[in-house]
Amino acid sequence: MHFQKQDLVHQHYVWASDGRIFEGQPSRRAFDKNNGDQVLFLINFYGSLSERFTLKEGKIIEQKIFSDVPQEARSELSVFNWLRWHVFISE
Repeated sequence: MHFQKQDLVHQHYVWASDGRIFEGQPSRRAFDKNNGDQVLFLINFYGSLSERFTLKEGKIIEQKIFSDVPQEARSELSVFNWLRWHVFISE
């Protein structure tokens, strides 16, 4: 499943007008939780590691990014690693 812009719960995001696309793996690039493109990138990267990623799981990750990621997690890689340890999805 590919999580899309219309699947996001929060509406505060800023979207790139320069066509910048996030792809590949999370890197040491600075992470901005208000950048909708970057949030979608991390959600979808996380989801790509699961065989049965759901819309519900994507929304859980979005909420964690919105409210729980510590300020010291400043790069995509550090946010992704934090998510790996703090997102517990139960059916």
